[in-house]
Amino acid sequence: MRIFVAGASGAIGRHLVPQLVAHGHEVVGTTRSASRTGAVRALGAEPAVVDALDPDSVADAVAKAAPEVVVHQLTALSGPPNFRRAKQMAAATNRLRTEGTDHLLAAARAVGVRTFVAQSNAMWMERAGARVADENGRIEPNPPADAAEAVAALRHLEDAVTGITWAEGIALRYGAFYGPGTGIETAPGSVMADLIRGRKFPVVGGGTGVWSLVHIADAASATVAAIEKGRRGVYHVADDEPEPIGVWLPELARALGAPPPRRLPAWLVRLVAGPGPVDMMTRAPGISSEKAKRELGWTLRYPSRRQGFAEGLG
Repeated sequence: MRIFVAGASGAIGRHLVPQLVAHGHEVVGTTRSASRTGAVRALGAEPAVVDALDPDSVADAVAKAAPEVVVHQLTALSGPPNFRRAKQMAAATNRLRTEGTDHLLAAARAVGVRTFVAQSNAMWMERAGARVADENGRIEPNPPADAAEAVAALRHLEDAVTGITWAEGIALRYGAFYGPGTGIETAPGSVMADLIRGRKFPVVGGGTGVWSLVHIADAASATVAAIEKGRRGVYHVADDEPEPIGVWLPELARALGAPPPRRLPAWLVRLVAGPGPVDMMTRAPGISSEKAKRELGWTLRYPSRRQGFAEGLG
């Protein structure tokens, strides 16, 4: 198939494009900067410089590519996380998940795309639901005020994509990425890894928030499976071991050769960073990916984070 990947130079795009090419697909990959077209071409894609927030730029690029499939992997989440500026850091990604999604959907419909796959995430599954949620679970309806815009943007993306009737609209709720290109890796200068080594990424409160993780290569292979076999709706994409942060973060620190993470009281982090980060670190549920494995035939290279931390961080 001819596939248009919006966000080809991002963390997952850098793994997704080569996998699509290896499956025999022809890929057009976008980047925001002309300076990165060479990197996109090196992945095996035809590069296109696109401003995802400009509807004419998006429409022109999609029309020129004439794809059968559009894949929306656009975010603006780069650089080290900063709890003090979490809302500001999320603002650009919120626009990509709302305006950017709408522009891509309009452009895709205009050229007769038959499958549209978009990146969502599992960090804001409903807090009052199951501790490990399947796709019947919903996004948190009452998030903390400082997270409300980000959660609304996720909801907009999922509703807009899965609500289309002219193509298969698929939203992928990914777990938290780790591995090459994600910042949680052994490469020098990896932002999250450096925070963990510097004991600047703490366990908050009791560390009771359940985060599902997924190696970036596994996230990419699930996306390929969704493109080739997926049907309208939501699929969860994560490994088989959702566990509380207080369990897996010390394991990750050991794998990175770092000292154990600090433990900070929730009231202190709430005072400094706001209620949203505390909620995410103490109340988030994990997800089950059984639907993706069953319906898409997806298999994980790293079904256990322990295997992934030992073999997949480099």
